[in-house]
Amino acid sequence: MLRGLYTAAAGMITQQRRHDTDTQNVANINTPGYKQVNSVQRSFPETLISMMGGNPDSPDRRIGKLNTGVFAEESLSTYLGGTVNETGQNTDFALVSDLRVTDPATGQPMAFDESGKYVSPDGQVTYKPEAFFTVQDEEGNIRYTKDGHFRVDGAGQLLSSLGDRVVDNTGNPITLTGGVSALKVNEQGQLVNALTGTPTGVNLGISVIDRPNQLVRQGEGNFMLDETDGAAARYMQAGDSVQIRQGYLEGSNVDTAQTMVDMTAALRAYEANQKVIQFYDKSLDKAVNEVGRV
Repeated sequence: MLRGLYTAAAGMITQQRRHDTDTQNVANINTPGYKQVNSVQRSFPETLISMMGGNPDSPDRRIGKLNTGVFAEESLSTYLGGTVNETGQNTDFALVSDLRVTDPATGQPMAFDESGKYVSPDGQVTYKPEAFFTVQDEEGNIRYTKDGHFRVDGAGQLLSSLGDRVVDNTGNPITLTGGVSALKVNEQGQLVNALTGTPTGVNLGISVIDRPNQLVRQGEGNFMLDETDGAAARYMQAGDSVQIRQGYLEGSNVDTAQTMVDMTAALRAYEANQKVIQFYDKSLDKAVNEVGRV
């Protein structure tokens, strides 16, 4: 009987985490560059139930399989692009990318699904590369973000909304000599002279991540790259299908309607597991306080 309590309790914990994930998505609907998080649930390994006694090798002795619960295995980010909205501010930037990968078996571009994943006929999984702004925190650590809502401080440094230094394609912080009015960037990410339109030799540090599924959220829209499985980052090169749009911001990619449906489903599943626990509690109460007296 206690096994049922543990199974229902595991279900409640899983649905609570699922609900928390959906709540986080809803709270960041208006956050520039926010990427939706999806909670992945997985069941515990099944166990084979057999009758006690009798011939252990007899197939009639086996009752069947029992699942002992479920748990929230991980949270996966979806890197689909959000809606690009015009703001008219010089310090706002949006990335529009459509990076392609060629299938070595066919020589054709891979057809990625909505989650940015391609599964080959032999089961090999490839993720669509994504472009990110590159910033440097106070400790000098490199981070990646889709939030292009930048600002310029009194020293002329280009900073992210969190105060991290925006770096160029050599990894050095960008410092402007003419203030905000001198900030002009073309679609290739090159800083240009605001009057003549000629490149200044400085490029925004746009990083291309080949395996965005291995990015680790650091909070506030920042990611770090987990390189333990060979994931790599490189700066944008000529020919990459990436455009930088000045005066625009990328919105979040949260699917509001689906998220609300998921929140409701998580709540209903939580309540169902709660009722199971209440049933077991009443059954135990009856067994201890009524049957035990006889």
